[in-house]
Amino acid sequence: APGVYQLASLLVELDTSDEASRILRADALYQMGCVEEAHKLLSQTLSENPQSSPILARLALLQLKKGFMYDGNQLLKKVIRIGDTSCLLPIIDIFKDEDRKLMQTHCHCRALTILKGKCED
Repeated sequence: APGVYQLASLLVELDTSDEASRILRADALYQMGCVEEAHKLLSQTLSENPQSSPILARLALLQLKKGFMYDGNQLLKKVIRIGDTSCLLPIIDIFKDEDRKLMQTHCHCRALTILKGKCED
């Protein structure tokens, strides 16, 4: 992760608008345990492209990790509304096991709640 972070930082210096390099940098920060720094970097990147599903999904995980369920849900809803959920599967590979389970459990529980609500209607 430290080597990836250094490489991504160099790429960001070459092109500060390159979203992929900024995401790679945030992923490396996350892997190194610098969750707050990763969150800050993703938030800055999101302000420049508010419709970026890969950024929204990563921010959702970080919000869930902090215990901010409502915020995490809102970010996941936005990913779904945008319609680009293809970013979720590759992101799962980046997450640490505990966070992967957190995201999967959370999404599963939310899906069940939604389905139960529709069944009752």
